[in-house]
Amino acid sequence: MNPLTEREIRSAFVNCTKGEAKRLHVPRDLADRPWGDLDFLGWRDPQAPDRAYLVMPSGERHVGVQLRSSDAGSSQTRRSMCSMCVTVHTGGVRLLVAPKPGKAGKQGNSVGAYMCGDLACSLYVRGKKDAGVGGRLRESLTLEEQIHRTVTNLAAFIGRVTA
Repeated sequence: MNPLTEREIRSAFVNCTKGEAKRLHVPRDLADRPWGDLDFLGWRDPQAPDRAYLVMPSGERHVGVQLRSSDAGSSQTRRSMCSMCVTVHTGGVRLLVAPKPGKAGKQGNSVGAYMCGDLACSLYVRGKKDAGVGGRLRESLTLEEQIHRTVTNLAAFIGRVTA
């Protein structure tokens, strides 16, 4: 993924108002992100632990969605699998819910998926971040195929949000 500016990030959001996009907390360490290892930019809001955001390339533009987590304070110790990157975590997978854009979102319609709570799927798949014992299952897929699966799963999720 190519590095993004704060302006590009804010303009990518499809399921929040321009005012909300203007007020959201963009990571301050954009220059230090491992952009070459990222398939999407994902982060949790440090001032609102129930909020998360992700931005991913889509054609020649970027699409961003705001997410909510109802269990931000949970100390869950059950092992769960991320539906995006297929990484297993003990207490590190969260149900993240994205409101649909426009009228549907105002009516309360949303789409949810179980994802790595820190949204570091790209780094887990590449082995750049450790999910602990048993975090990455032994697979017959190549690294490129695992990356493709993660990107495809995330694109499908965003497609359900924007549909």
